[in-house]
Amino acid sequence: MKEENHNNESKKVHSMYESQREDNLFEHYRFVADPKQKMIRIDKFLMDRLEKITRNRLQRAIRDGAIKVNGGMVKPNHKIRPHDVVTILLPDPPEANAPLELENIPLDIVYEDEDVLVVNKKAGMVVHPGVGHKSGTLVNAVAYHLRDTPLPFRDGYVSRPGLVHRIDKETSGLLVLAKNEHALSHLSKQFFDHTTYRRYYALVWGNFDETSGTVDMNLGRDPFNRMHVRVFPEGDMGKRAVTHFDVLEDLYYVSLVECRLETGRTHQIRVHMKYLGHTLFNDKRYGGDKILKGTVYTKYKQFVQNSFKLMPRHGLHAKSLGFDHPRTGERMMFNSELPEDFQLCLDKWRKYIETRKEK
Repeated sequence: MKEENHNNESKKVHSMYESQREDNLFEHYRFVADPKQKMIRIDKFLMDRLEKITRNRLQRAIRDGAIKVNGGMVKPNHKIRPHDVVTILLPDPPEANAPLELENIPLDIVYEDEDVLVVNKKAGMVVHPGVGHKSGTLVNAVAYHLRDTPLPFRDGYVSRPGLVHRIDKETSGLLVLAKNEHALSHLSKQFFDHTTYRRYYALVWGNFDETSGTVDMNLGRDPFNRMHVRVFPEGDMGKRAVTHFDVLEDLYYVSLVECRLETGRTHQIRVHMKYLGHTLFNDKRYGGDKILKGTVYTKYKQFVQNSFKLMPRHGLHAKSLGFDHPRTGERMMFNSELPEDFQLCLDKWRKYIETRKEK
């Protein structure tokens, strides 16, 4: 009878697992409690079976719904019983969490000490291995650079050592990594508590009626296109996201905007700007690689196409980064220059405006 119940439970778990895969969650670990398993808290049950994991991390993962029992969500104080099936679901497929390859790729290191590493990521470089990007990432380069340092990792992601935050592949700019467990925990809390300082420069389509403002709109995966993030104005779905912005330059058909992140959701600036009607310049995913503002004249179309060629990615650069040092408590602030492609594109638009003024 117990065996029959266990088989039925397994089918139920499989069914739940399939539905979770549709939401881009993949099973990485599965543990089946012994028939003689004594009742024990789920975090203790998993700590005995997973290496390099803390109870706090496990409890956070349980609350986030990444750890399920018999296919359902549970609380951190849930007690495991005989035959229970515990699964750990993560956003990337298991192959994305394969052993990390060390690659001798040049890094633009802005600052480094025994606790932290601040790098200036170039546009086009993926931050960590994943589907379609098993090598050539920033993390592969960092792993080689710190090959004699045992780097920490969060939530079972052995392919993401030291990472506490990310920026998109086509976004350039500053990123901080932790070199030890204490730094990882300390920095992660700062990002979670929104006490870090992150300032971006964005080149967007159109002109603003107001020179500054705040977008406070929930963001979540678009249910009709899982590659997109969308705004949920009603606030009943997604997670709260807050972006403060100031218009730095009005360049007639485009604008240079400074964006400061209060939260750090996936595609936050890109989607918030699009929601305001100011899609990022040359943002292919969200339609910014088309002429959204301007004239119908062939000469203007050619000008925009040439601008796209100068900066063949979306116009977003992580310019400034601030955080409290995990060991000393000192407030650390870093700034980076605009990369050449962004600067050339910006200068081209400035020259275009000067030409218009002369007419």
